[in-house]
Amino acid sequence: MRIAIVGPTYPYKGGGAAHTTELAHRLAAAGHDVVIESWRAQYPSFLYPGRQTADSPDGEPYPRSFRRLDWRRPDGWVECGRRLRTADLVILAVLSPVQVPPYLGILYGLRRRTRVVALCHNVLPHERKPYDAPLMRALLRRVDGVLAHSEAQAALARELAPAPVTVARMAPHLPARAVKRPEPIGARGRLLFFGLVRPYKGLDLLIRALPEGISLRVAGEFWGGLEETEALVAELGLTDRVELRPGYVAAEDVPALFEDVDALVLPYRSGTASQQVWLGHEQGVPVIATRVGTLGEHVTDGVDGLLVEPGSVEALREALARFYQPGEPERLRAGVKAVDPEPYWAAYVEALVSGGPGGPGGPGGPGGSAGPAAGR
Repeated sequence: MRIAIVGPTYPYKGGGAAHTTELAHRLAAAGHDVVIESWRAQYPSFLYPGRQTADSPDGEPYPRSFRRLDWRRPDGWVECGRRLRTADLVILAVLSPVQVPPYLGILYGLRRRTRVVALCHNVLPHERKPYDAPLMRALLRRVDGVLAHSEAQAALARELAPAPVTVARMAPHLPARAVKRPEPIGARGRLLFFGLVRPYKGLDLLIRALPEGISLRVAGEFWGGLEETEALVAELGLTDRVELRPGYVAAEDVPALFEDVDALVLPYRSGTASQQVWLGHEQGVPVIATRVGTLGEHVTDGVDGLLVEPGSVEALREALARFYQPGEPERLRAGVKAVDPEPYWAAYVEALVSGGPGGPGGPGGPGGSAGPAAGR
């Protein structure tokens, strides 16, 4: 098939860009003719308070990537749609409702000449604005199918629009391999919170639940709230035990964050699909997570980590106390296994191109036989 993925890729950073890039590689490896239509300017700065791009890629960049889209140029959106009319499948990577206006421009340019699937990382954001649902409804009513990463997200999509919805579990797209750590290793008395810091991820709960004598490293870009976090740490008298490392962490710097920690802690208040448990396990550490989204699916409670109910400082404090019972950190670390991404990606690619959302795929699907990819 001739497939075009519209979404972020390097030099854009974060999970969405990593997923778009890995998906392109996987589809190409499966024999499809794939291009990425990406951005030279994705969001206005006031909508994304952090740094949007990275100096080095999280993985191998996809070579046939074109950075022509610009949020300031609606004419470019329509032109992109016209270019993609010869594709067999167009995949719109949806990370935020603010992408909807450009995607509607692309759909206008396509004029329904090819099958379009909205690949929704989140159907609606964790922290919602009044315009989010109307925008997503406008998009999902105009595509041929929707791919969601969980049944809960699929249900949201079905509430918004009648387009066929397929569920495929998000496949691993891990940015860095683990470094070999010396064995045996005892408990270090240090926990890690890693990733983009947003209110729904519950960092404040973890700081309040931190056991006596245990330290915490917080590494990641703060999407607002850094001053409030610093104030909370000071108020609780934890300045000497909570290490704040605000800012984006490049892929090559990720393994060093895990070298001297006992566990990765994910105290999310809510969640959908996440790579974070896999990331922790890939780096060889157990994960303490709340039962939200896919976090509860990726942790085997009592084997390679612990699970706790969300939103409760007391429940989290009890889980951390359980974790630090004598011998427990070592036992749980021994239960951690490396992640095998191949079965996940095989199922994911199959869901997109063969009988997935919006109709059958393959060479006999909409758009005709294989040939040069659109967008060259």
